[in-house]
Amino acid sequence: PQSAVKDFLKRRENYMAVYEPVTEKDGPFCKIINSKQFIVSNIRGYLPLKVVHFVMNLHMLPRTFYLTRHGQSEYNLLGKIGGDSGLTQAGREYARRLAVFAKEEIAKGRRPDDEEEEEGSPAAGSSGADDSAGKTSKPAQRPCRLWTSTLRRTQETAQFIQHDTINHTFDNGDTLEWVQFRLMPRRNLDELYAGTCDGMTYKEIEQVFPEEFARRQADKLSYRYPRGESYMDVTLRLEPLAQEMERTREPVLIIGHQGILRILYAYFMGLDRKEAPYVSIPLNNVIELTPHAYGCHEKRYCLMMKEEMLQDGQDEPVTSMPLAVRGEVGLHNTPGDTKHFEGVDAGESGDGHTPSADQEAAGVRAINSEYSPLDPVMNAPSC
Repeated sequence: PQSAVKDFLKRRENYMAVYEPVTEKDGPFCKIINSKQFIVSNIRGYLPLKVVHFVMNLHMLPRTFYLTRHGQSEYNLLGKIGGDSGLTQAGREYARRLAVFAKEEIAKGRRPDDEEEEEGSPAAGSSGADDSAGKTSKPAQRPCRLWTSTLRRTQETAQFIQHDTINHTFDNGDTLEWVQFRLMPRRNLDELYAGTCDGMTYKEIEQVFPEEFARRQADKLSYRYPRGESYMDVTLRLEPLAQEMERTREPVLIIGHQGILRILYAYFMGLDRKEAPYVSIPLNNVIELTPHAYGCHEKRYCLMMKEEMLQDGQDEPVTSMPLAVRGEVGLHNTPGDTKHFEGVDAGESGDGHTPSADQEAAGVRAINSEYSPLDPVMNAPSC
C-alpha cells in the first residue's frame, strides 16, 4: 500500500507540472473542486445545463442502496398485473423479516471487513464497553432513508420497520436529530401503469387484446399499454429520482415494484436500457448496490424461501430455487457465500406491528440467490 501511495503522489506531481487551468477563452466549462466547489462559465443549452445539474449532485462519499419488491400481494397470488391490492399472509411475513433486516443490517453500518469477523466479536466502530456481560456492544446506528411508492402494497411492506431517533454528526459538521427510516412515499416509484390492461392476467391480455400482447412481446422496452405507460415513459419519470439517489449520502431502502426496480438496477449496474425490462427482481429478496469508481458492487439477500410461501400442502417439485440444507434455517448457495443476519421464522410472526424478541433471535441465512425468469412465484407477474 505504501508503494502505491508513493506512486500516486508522484503521478500527481507530474500532472501538476504540466497542468494548464481552463479559462473563459477556452469556451464553456464546469470546474469541480473536491465535489464541494463548482465554477460554471458560459454554459448554455438544454443538454449542457442538465449535465451541470447532474455533476453538481455527485459526491465522493461511499453510499449503499437496498432495493426490494413489496411482499407478495393478492394480485401476485392471482397472477394479475397492476392494481392496488394489499399483502397476502406471506407478504406480511416478508414485511416483518424486512423490518428485522433493516434494523440489524442496514442501520448498523457494517463495513465489508465486519462480514469476515466471527460471530460474537466486537463490530467495527463499536466501543466494546459492554463486553463485561459476555455480549459485545453493537455498532452505532447510521442514518438511513426509506422510500416507497404511493401504492398500498409497498407501504404495507414498510409497516413494521422501526423509526428510532438518533443523533448524528454529518460530513459538514452539523449534528442533528434523525428519525430512522422515516417513510417517504414517492409517486415516481409507482409501478408502470398498465392502462386498460390493469388488473388482468397475461393470459387474459393475450385472449382479449392479442395484438397488444404481440406488440409487447416484440418490443417490451418501447411498448405502451393502451392508455398506460411504457418502460421508456417510466425511465423519464425516474430521472429526477436517480439524480436524488446520486446526491444522497445516507443508505436508502427502496420498497418498490418490479418494473421500477429493473430500471434503477440497470442504471446503477451500467446495463443497456434494452436489457432493463428483462432484469430478474424476485420477491422476498433485497438487492444491495454499492456504487464505486469503476462500477457497482451487487449483493443479494434472500429473506424468505419460496417453500414458505406455498401453503396449499402440495409437495410441488422446486426446480428454480436454491437448495435448502437439511438442519439449517434458511438457504444455502455456495460455501463462503453466506452471511448471517437476524430474522424471523415462518409461523412465529404474531400479529403485532413490531417483531418480538423471539423473532429477532431466529437465524435466517442470506445468500446471492438466483431464480428462473419463468418462476411463477418468486418472479410474480408485474408490468
